[in-house]
Amino acid sequence: MMYAEIIGWGKCAPPAILTNNDIATFMDTSDEWIVSRTGIKQRHISHVPCSELARVATERAISCSGIDAKDIDLIIFGSNTPNEMVPNCASKIVNAVGATNATGFDLNSACTSFLYALNVGTDMIKAGSIKTAVVIGMEKTSRLMDWGKRDSAILFGDGGGAVVLQATEKELGLIDAKLNLVPNTREMLSLPGFGMDMADEDYKTYYSSLNFDGQEIFKHAVRGMQEACNDLLSRTGVTQDEIELFVPHQANRRIIETLAKRMKFDLDKVVICVDKYANTSAGTIPLALCDALEEGRITAGMTMLTASFGAGLTCGAGLIKWGERTKPLEDSEAELPPCNQTALEIIQPSIDSAKKHYESK
Repeated sequence: MMYAEIIGWGKCAPPAILTNNDIATFMDTSDEWIVSRTGIKQRHISHVPCSELARVATERAISCSGIDAKDIDLIIFGSNTPNEMVPNCASKIVNAVGATNATGFDLNSACTSFLYALNVGTDMIKAGSIKTAVVIGMEKTSRLMDWGKRDSAILFGDGGGAVVLQATEKELGLIDAKLNLVPNTREMLSLPGFGMDMADEDYKTYYSSLNFDGQEIFKHAVRGMQEACNDLLSRTGVTQDEIELFVPHQANRRIIETLAKRMKFDLDKVVICVDKYANTSAGTIPLALCDALEEGRITAGMTMLTASFGAGLTCGAGLIKWGERTKPLEDSEAELPPCNQTALEIIQPSIDSAKKHYESK
């Protein structure tokens, strides 16, 4: 039987940082209020399209793996925030990194996009369809934020990462996954009137505003991830004590801590980086993986559990067996174009749009 080892990894967080104090300059909030409720201290704001963030993360992952881009068979771009609806964003990344023998497609399952894409890429390798794949989780959520809504605007940030998968006969990589959809929860987290539904809207007056039912999302997120984790562990015969590292979706520190407590994981076994990046949606798990590797928290042969949830409401869990290598084979020179604006300056047009929208109501 074939498996799909993670042989390369790379992240990209844009340089402009928006602190809680920055947000407090135009919104009725404070650093203390945000940190106490979410654990978030800052978020990165991108000056470039999502595809450019993905290009950098992918090039870094390729360098880390030591392979040639021409050896890649498939690139899966997991995201809610592609540059455009048509063509897919994956094709842009395929061209940008020189993966001339690869095909590619986008996958949108909200915040669970990376986990779902990792499962798809792994299964294609297990089936023998391909040998090498890149799986990306990347977002530019700041472009869609309603900066007049405190409950949701404070939560999100830009960035993400990518991993390289390669066929192996060793039992490594994503060993198994449990993916779920919670019935009748679509409206709890949604961006209405977008996509083809916008055909019924006045394009000139359309205003992007996220529907976000925080209390219900919290409840379903914790329950959904816990059930997915327990089902997966039961199916694979792995006990909770055998899990050496837990890498959950970084939506909110309260959610992470509540889930860890229910799963009986000590926090020193849990990767938490939501304070640095906020919720980067599909980007949180690859960012957390890269940070854990940089910090030396992932060791050869480690058994890991990951879990995620997102709009839909979708949720899932994945059991990962790490390989021997925890250091990049090659350093990458991939970088974003220079940023000449502060985070506040980048989002100022959106802040002005929010102000105008709410003043007209």
